[in-house]
Amino acid sequence: MDQGRRPSAESVRAALPQAEQVLEWLAARDRVEGTLQESLGALPSERETRLARMGDVLQATAQGLAPEAAAIWAGVPEHMLRHWLVNDVEFAAAVRAAAALAAANGLGPGEPRTPAMIRVVVLALARGESFEAASEVVGLSPYKLRKLWHASPGLVALVDAARRVRPRKPRAYAPSPHRPSGAGRKPSSGKYRLVQRDDG
Repeated sequence: MDQGRRPSAESVRAALPQAEQVLEWLAARDRVEGTLQESLGALPSERETRLARMGDVLQATAQGLAPEAAAIWAGVPEHMLRHWLVNDVEFAAAVRAAAALAAANGLGPGEPRTPAMIRVVVLALARGESFEAASEVVGLSPYKLRKLWHASPGLVALVDAARRVRPRKPRAYAPSPHRPSGAGRKPSSGKYRLVQRDDG
């Protein structure tokens, strides 16, 4: 991005506290849900967790977001959402109804630009997506999102805050030249133990 054209540093600094609050709020969702569940004296079942995420998908879809963006909103892998849509007839019908509601109110990927779209952009950036990929997932060209970014100190602050919390890539390990690689360790058997969970 063209750093020379972003809003003034002072205006971005003024917007940063609110941007950081937004990131904290988005990150706290799972903790909040866990605390609410604990108040009932039990851990959530896989079914309860799945229904909660399905509800999030419906909420995102009703705001005009396509399935890929709705998956990011709900915090589920896109392939899992596709699996639900194929294998759960009632859920698929509910998603179609939510999409029809959005369309009836003039909402759809890309236009008009909505807070829901910015939420998904921020979530995608915080999870390590590039600016271009985050814009395209909500139906905006990188050019259009960049124009918004140039005009909005709040959006610059959100993007900066999201990039600060993204997961860091692990550093490559370089063994010491003075010690043979793997010295003192038992050789690997080459076998792995796999655990599979029901994603349905």
